[in-house]
Amino acid sequence: MALHCSKLALFITLLVALAAPSAATSASLVGVNYGRVADNLPPPESVPRLLASIGVGRVRLYDAEPAVLHAFANTGVELVVGLPDRCLPAVATDQAEALEWTGAHVLAFLPAAKIVAVTVGNEVLTGVNAASLARCLVPAMENLHAALAALGLDRDVAVTSAHSLAILATPSFPPSGATFRPDLLPYVRDILNFHARTGSPLFVNAYPYFAYAEDPSRIALDYALLDPGAAGFTDPGTGLRYTNLLYAQVDAMYHAIASASKGGGVEVRVSETGWPSAGDANETGAMSENAARYNGNLMRLVAQQKGTPLVPGTPLRAYVFALFNENQKAGPSSERNFGLFKPDGTPTYQLSGVPVHQDGNSTASSGAGQGTTAEPSGESGYFSISGASPVSSPDHPFFLMLTNYLEPELQLTRLAPELAAVIALEIVLLRIL
Repeated sequence: MALHCSKLALFITLLVALAAPSAATSASLVGVNYGRVADNLPPPESVPRLLASIGVGRVRLYDAEPAVLHAFANTGVELVVGLPDRCLPAVATDQAEALEWTGAHVLAFLPAAKIVAVTVGNEVLTGVNAASLARCLVPAMENLHAALAALGLDRDVAVTSAHSLAILATPSFPPSGATFRPDLLPYVRDILNFHARTGSPLFVNAYPYFAYAEDPSRIALDYALLDPGAAGFTDPGTGLRYTNLLYAQVDAMYHAIASASKGGGVEVRVSETGWPSAGDANETGAMSENAARYNGNLMRLVAQQKGTPLVPGTPLRAYVFALFNENQKAGPSSERNFGLFKPDGTPTYQLSGVPVHQDGNSTASSGAGQGTTAEPSGESGYFSISGASPVSSPDHPFFLMLTNYLEPELQLTRLAPELAAVIALEIVLLRIL
């Protein structure tokens, strides 16, 4: 009886591990940041329906709260989870701590929650605790990557870091002149070496709004709002034409990377970008009309699946900031008004050119952005870490566990992976019964 129960438990475990999510990730390369610095937000279970209403199937979190991860289980929504700043010292100095955190906040929720990456801190090099945390950043990234490798997940879950444009010594005009701040360069070089070695992208929080608000007399509003008809400018260093400020900011980061690493090779993705729908009297441009234009233009721009002028072959990928207005965020009024949605779940404004589908029959388990899982390049995942294998692949640890349980003479790994998985499960079930 004990043997029967152990086999049944193994079968159930493997069946869950091999099961695909119930909904596919949206083919759109745009995502949204789901921050929760508020006391009036709807429950996490309602969020997948809101995402589906605007066709978004990718979410970046700033932590790995179990209740939130459970809410996204089996929805197909692709998740980037975060290691909070406060955890960096312990994870950086203790490999066992890194392994424990990874097991509790990543492994425990796979494969139901589609976790594809972990961001280590947020704007660590320029934040209020930079003096104490900067030296912890790369060691924490290394230890988390080692923990994922120990669990057989390093090819499926990337480790990355998100940075403010304040790590640059020069602004984004012209992009070709951008370099990193000399005082941060030792840290940045180690970060770039990590990303180049592991194949993970560098995240940057890029906000044309802040550049415009600081100097509205020199930066045209339509250029900052990503309007298609903006005049733009030509970079004298490269001869490349820029028709929107976000492209210039991203390419400034690429130029700085090339300067610091003698050639580059690290992809830049936009981890935060957005425009506030309201602000204080002295916050120029913070209004719902501009927010609707910016975020609508952003979604249109990303949907084109094109790159920036400097790297046209690498499609721009970005996360809108943010999903909700967050009433407990500190700072000027604009900080509490970046949300696409109000806390009651109604749109803050109508996105320009982006229909919002209000479907009363939708449920949190129905998934978001349903459709194809294929990326424009034929990739099956957002990060596409080198050699990443789906759970049904014969190279995946779960599949290997299943085939090792059966006799070697069955030679299941010689069959097509999907067929082999089905046959293996049927054999196990027959043996149990």
